[in-house]
Amino acid sequence: MKCRTITLFLVTSVGLLPLSAFSQRPAKEQDDEKIVVSTNEVVLDAVVKDKKGRAVKDLSALDFEVLEDGVPQLVKSFRLINREPVPPINSSAVSDIAKKSGAEQGIKPVDSSQPEKTKSSPVHFGALALVFDRLSPNARSIARQASLSYLNDGLHPDDFVGVFGIDLSLRVLQRFTNNEALVRAAIERGLAHSSSSYASATDQISDLSNQQAGLQSTLDSSIVGAGQGNDPSGTVGPPAAAQQFNAMTLNIVQGFERLEHDQQGFATTDGLLAIIDGMKQLPGRKALIFFSEGVQLPTNVMTHFRSVISNANRANVSIYAVDAAGLRAESSDAQAGRALTRLGQARARTAGSNQDPFGSMMQDLERNEDLMRSNPDSALGALADATGGVLIANTNEPGPRLRQVDQDLHSYYLLTYTPKNQTYDGRFRIISVKVNRSGTDVQTRKGYYALTNSYGTPVLSYEAPALALLSGAPQTNSFDSRAAAFSFPESGRPGLVPVVVEVPPNAITFATDKDKKSFSADFSVVVLIKDESQRVVRKLSNQYLLRGPLDKLASTKAGGVLFYREAELAPGRYTIAAIVYDALTRQSSVNQSSVTVPESDPTTLRLSSIVFIEKAERSTLAGEQARRPFQFGEVLVYPNLGGSVSKSKDKKLTLFVTIYTPKGDLSAPKLNLEIARANRAVGQFSYTLDPPDQTGRIQYASAIPLDKFQTGEYELKLAVQDGARRVARSEWVRIAP
Repeated sequence: MKCRTITLFLVTSVGLLPLSAFSQRPAKEQDDEKIVVSTNEVVLDAVVKDKKGRAVKDLSALDFEVLEDGVPQLVKSFRLINREPVPPINSSAVSDIAKKSGAEQGIKPVDSSQPEKTKSSPVHFGALALVFDRLSPNARSIARQASLSYLNDGLHPDDFVGVFGIDLSLRVLQRFTNNEALVRAAIERGLAHSSSSYASATDQISDLSNQQAGLQSTLDSSIVGAGQGNDPSGTVGPPAAAQQFNAMTLNIVQGFERLEHDQQGFATTDGLLAIIDGMKQLPGRKALIFFSEGVQLPTNVMTHFRSVISNANRANVSIYAVDAAGLRAESSDAQAGRALTRLGQARARTAGSNQDPFGSMMQDLERNEDLMRSNPDSALGALADATGGVLIANTNEPGPRLRQVDQDLHSYYLLTYTPKNQTYDGRFRIISVKVNRSGTDVQTRKGYYALTNSYGTPVLSYEAPALALLSGAPQTNSFDSRAAAFSFPESGRPGLVPVVVEVPPNAITFATDKDKKSFSADFSVVVLIKDESQRVVRKLSNQYLLRGPLDKLASTKAGGVLFYREAELAPGRYTIAAIVYDALTRQSSVNQSSVTVPESDPTTLRLSSIVFIEKAERSTLAGEQARRPFQFGEVLVYPNLGGSVSKSKDKKLTLFVTIYTPKGDLSAPKLNLEIARANRAVGQFSYTLDPPDQTGRIQYASAIPLDKFQTGEYELKLAVQDGARRVARSEWVRIAP
């Protein structure tokens, strides 16, 4: 791509300079609950049982006590949902058309010939998701027997079951149906194939750590014996080589284990989030039976795990977690304890050596946390307990206990209340439900995130406080940040809208720990895209968890962070609300902007937003990646996100656009640029563009020297015309001294 040298005719003549290299600055780019009905009502479903596990159905509202963060709440509405089985289907009463349409969906119709009294009562549908995580052969056998056992009493016409498998991706084995035969076939099909196999590296890491400590001790003795004190710089030979190569091997195994655990953990939690989010459409209590041998929960995955719980509560989905490993030869607590003991012993042997303690200590602390969360009962128990479900573990025959799920779906209490705390700040509120009758147990959700709006996608736990601020009264920004969105109507993606948020250096607070000689930061970027009716159509976000040694703090602060996401939107005008939320200080910075997505017509010219360039750098992207919106030939451009352009510092105003021509049209359009101030044109020029490339794109950039401009606000109006076809865009910019 070439940047043209052209002449802009102002009141005085100003030449346009070629696009040149810009100074390079490193930038980092990273991609529970609310149960609100109306007027901020919180809805709870509660299952109450006696000590024999039988449903208690004769309670009144006065028998319940609901507390939120320890404060008693007034129960506003109360009722018992008692889903009696729908009468068996009378096939002679169902029309052939109804049979056919239901069969296509895997749905058996409800009997229409039942007594009038029964028909007048509302039918409450039940929804259950059977979800199989990655399972070993023995666990697949246990899960198969248990899930088929659940179906032994049959499915009622108002009970719908979906079957899903989670491995490295989510598989829909059977969409929701009340056809028992289809559910059974899906279970058999889903459990007939092996899952991805992951071998535990715990023992290998422990052995390598022990060897490393021993080799380090030998090396230390060699250094002292050679009279070098604590300076190993002059040490060569077998002891040093053995220590170095063992350390390399240990780092490789530990690094791969971290990546592997992240991959497993994200696959499982993302799969659960997707299923739960889909189930939220159906009102009332829903259930998810999750067969797993344990969820990997490294530090990076914990936010997603908490979000699974929060979104399950938001959707009224109770998770019944089944440890499909059955009876274990060695308890999970014993396995984790043994690994922790080995890690502690290796750490103790390292403590007195010349080995750099910081990196080793940080890795050990991370591994300690992972090991403590590795007990399957810990993660599975948290999923069940926090969502009003049950953990079924330490048994090779979980099937009989799964009938409890069916009982819970058919008999529960529905309560609502309006929180006395009307400050919706996105924080987690703890709910406690008590029944003033002895000998009873209550299953219900444990809390929610205090938000007043709903969103089209699951709300992640780190998003909640930021979303609360966005929905509240405007506040003064605590630090600087910038955000903007741009329209690039690409062929095949006419609604492409890149969203960019910049967190400048030193904007975020970093906590320091002098004892551990480390720093940490926790902040997030959340973007809401709203249409002209102010309805949220997209939610984009990312959490940034930064930590490292203190001697790297200054360079980390100086780097800044660039958030980049792409959305695809229908034609229209949109408002962009972007917030940067610092979790350590609970401070934030909010930016508002707008973007217009033009009507999509492949037979006409199309024009991207006008992009003012902040800086640019050489790029090595190739193929499809080289066609990304801000890729200009061999240069990656960084957009100015609404900041002013300085005459003295920047010297010039550089702009960039992409023109899209109709398919097969190789003619060269004409570009017209006008610069106006206070509705008065102060300069303009015209230029004939090059013909489009093979994809129909024409990229154009130019640099306008600013020495002849007065300070103030300017509007740049850019139009492209090819015969009778014309397209135009405009953008405002502020010229500063």
